[in-house]
Amino acid sequence: MRLIGRIFVIFFAFLFASLAAGITIAFGLLGSEWRFLQEDAVAARGGFLIASFFGTSFAGAAAFLPLLLLAILTEAFRLRSFLIYALAGVAIALLAYYGTGLGNPYEESIDHAGPINRGLELAIAAGAVFGLAYWLVAGRKAGAWYEPRRS
Repeated sequence: MRLIGRIFVIFFAFLFASLAAGITIAFGLLGSEWRFLQEDAVAARGGFLIASFFGTSFAGAAAFLPLLLLAILTEAFRLRSFLIYALAGVAIALLAYYGTGLGNPYEESIDHAGPINRGLELAIAAGAVFGLAYWLVAGRKAGAWYEPRRS
């Protein structure tokens, strides 16, 4: 019975982490334009909600299967360190970033400053937030469902 409850906690943690990563993506995309968006409050809030929605959808879709594997491994080995979850979130985000073709290394542009661009920075930040948000909800008690109860 404790395992079923733990599965619900993992699912809720996945939703919470996807939302946190989506909000991070929205802040990263709209942060530099925020002062211009403040002239029209409806457009600012609407743009932020739309960017958050698409960021959350992308984070959730891209991270579902890798997070499922991560949840199984961390529950089985009782890994509870926040650093493991943050690094795993960054790895999942980088996998999604390069797997979708967003990180095209063969881009022909004279404006390309180097190997790290804004999109890559945003993916790393969203991945770290994703991993830490997941750890906050479910990772701190990983593997606790099969520990014997104390009387």
